[in-house]
Amino acid sequence: MKLTWTPEPGSGRLDLMSEIDIAFLVYRGMALLDLSGPYEVLQNLPGARLHVVANTPEPVVSDGGVKVWPTTTFAERPRAQVLCVPGGAGQIELMEDEPTVRWIQTVAAGAQWVTSVCTGSFLLGAAGLLRGYRATSHWASLPLLAAYGATIVEERVVVDRNRITAAGVTAGIDLALHLAARLASPEVAQAIQLGLEYDPQPPFQSGHPRNASPAVIDMVRARFADRVARREAQARRLRG
Repeated sequence: MKLTWTPEPGSGRLDLMSEIDIAFLVYRGMALLDLSGPYEVLQNLPGARLHVVANTPEPVVSDGGVKVWPTTTFAERPRAQVLCVPGGAGQIELMEDEPTVRWIQTVAAGAQWVTSVCTGSFLLGAAGLLRGYRATSHWASLPLLAAYGATIVEERVVVDRNRITAAGVTAGIDLALHLAARLASPEVAQAIQLGLEYDPQPPFQSGHPRNASPAVIDMVRARFADRVARREAQARRLRG
C-alpha cells in the first residue's frame, strides 16, 4: 500500500511527493518489534526511503535470534530527515560504543525528527540528546532515564520539540503514526493505520503496571531485573 498526497500550501509539512530519508539504527540484541513496528508504518508514507543502518554491513541478530541485514552503514548514511533508534537488551552494551554514539549525534544534528522506541531512548541519552527534553521509555527502566538529563514522562508517546520517544516495544507503532501525521497529515496517518488494520483489542488489560496485577508485575520485574540493574550501574558510571 503506497499513498499519494499533495500538501496544502503553507501547511509547513514536508512535500512528501519528494523523497524523505528515514534511518533506523540496528544492532545486536535489539528488540525486533522496536524496528519492525515503526518500519511497517513508515514504509507506507509517501516519498519515504527507509534505511536500515549499522556500523558494518554484516547481519545483526535481534534479542529473539532473528537476523537483520543492514541496507547501509554509518559511513554511507551520515544524514537523514528522520532518525529512529530501537531498544532491547543490546542497548546496554551499545551505550559505550563510540562509533554508534557518534553516528547518532551526527544524524540527529541535521534531522528534522529524532525518535526512539523503548530503551532506545537511553541511546539518545548517551548521545546527549535528551538533556532538557521530556521523554519516556519502557516502564521497567524509565526512572533511570533521568540520569541522562531527561524529564521523565510516563506516557505511551512523548513529543517534545523534534524529539519523539515511545514507551515499550509495541508503542513504536503509535510513535510512527504520530510521526506520519506530522510529516504528512492526520488523514494520511489514519489511512496507514486502516491499511494495516491496527485496531488493538488485546485479550488482557495488563499492558502497563497501572492495569496489571501485582503478581504479573512481580513476574515481569524479575524477568527484567538483571538488565535494569546493569542500566542502573551504567548510569552511575557514565554520570560520575
